[in-house]
Amino acid sequence: MSVISSTRSRAAAAPTRPANLPSLTGLRFFAALLVFFFHASLTDSPIPPNAPINPFAHDGVAEVFTTAFSKAGYMGVSFFFVLSGFVLAWASRPGERLTSFYRRRVCKIFPNHLVVFAASMLLFAGAAVTSVGHWLPNMLLLHTFFPQPAINLSVNPPSWSLGSEFLFYLLFPLLIVLIRKIRENRLWLWSGLMIAGMVGVQLVTRFLIPDTPKSAITPISDMQFWFGYLFPPGRVFEFALGIMLARIVLAGRWPRRIGIGVSVVLSAIGYAAALVAPFEYGFVVATIIPVAALICSVATADVDGRETWLRSRPMVWLGEVSFGFYLVQGVTIFYLRSLLGEATYSIPVAILVVIGFFAASLLGGWLLYRFVETPAMRHLSRSRKRPAAPVAIPSPAPATHDTLVEQPSAPTRS
Repeated sequence: MSVISSTRSRAAAAPTRPANLPSLTGLRFFAALLVFFFHASLTDSPIPPNAPINPFAHDGVAEVFTTAFSKAGYMGVSFFFVLSGFVLAWASRPGERLTSFYRRRVCKIFPNHLVVFAASMLLFAGAAVTSVGHWLPNMLLLHTFFPQPAINLSVNPPSWSLGSEFLFYLLFPLLIVLIRKIRENRLWLWSGLMIAGMVGVQLVTRFLIPDTPKSAITPISDMQFWFGYLFPPGRVFEFALGIMLARIVLAGRWPRRIGIGVSVVLSAIGYAAALVAPFEYGFVVATIIPVAALICSVATADVDGRETWLRSRPMVWLGEVSFGFYLVQGVTIFYLRSLLGEATYSIPVAILVVIGFFAASLLGGWLLYRFVETPAMRHLSRSRKRPAAPVAIPSPAPATHDTLVEQPSAPTRS
């Protein structure tokens, strides 16, 4: 009888296994798609000589295309940063080896990054990036710590976000321990403080950072664009917010009345606000609450077992290839556009050009996922040794809602 009671006690104390989140995996693709349309609509390429990417010859259509997607990339990247914190917290478990965690994170981003880095150098960047001081920081994902545009947007411009992701991974073992110590009834307060931190970054950007010389690709200065958007420490607030949101959902504290439909409406309102707000506030501030609501409402739908079209097999596949799809856009859109010169086209032809960019990017993303990312995660991310005394991530005693286990099928943009 005592053995049975003891067994039941251990079962009752065992951590709850978090649900898989296939709908969030599918949602990732739409964030990557926002970034795609942002890149395809640019009037100034991030690659010198900063020629237009937008292929439409009709001035009105070209202006509408550029304006409509002028904040899409910023919103998509912010979504990924918050999602990174969310899914790492969701998949984390107390006592996980630091070496195991870091090995998986390195294997997640560096193989894809190095392949696209090499392709970019070969196809278009090598001729422009002649100094080792320009390309080496990019290869090591340290380039966004430098304020010079020739470094922080060098080689493969979309890889700038990986510099922030790399910092997030380094900080996560510390952040998850600290955030696990926050009482559940204070998670909303701390989430609000993270949003306040994002506002603070943009206030500093707007009023304290020099507004000259002007950037070649934005209406603000190079230094403002770097500090307000590219500089990794300033983006940690989004990542930390994602960790807190994961705890909120796990604790059952996300309001059920804020569902997917409401979150989509909030996203539209936030995006509209980003279009009219001062430029710096369109990076993160205008859209961060809708992004948080969208992630939490979709995750809650998965936790509740509700069927969504985002968890269909095609959408999950698109979500799985979204990291590669995002990363190859510099090679596909910028390089292919450079082959076309500065020519612009009639509406039907321009639409076909954009479709061609999309098809090339999706194909490149699938190739990366199938032949680089998947083999690297399968063969390189696991240790072949079993150390007798592993070094563990310190953590407080696990509680039901704080204990997070790794889910192989959980979405991981990062």
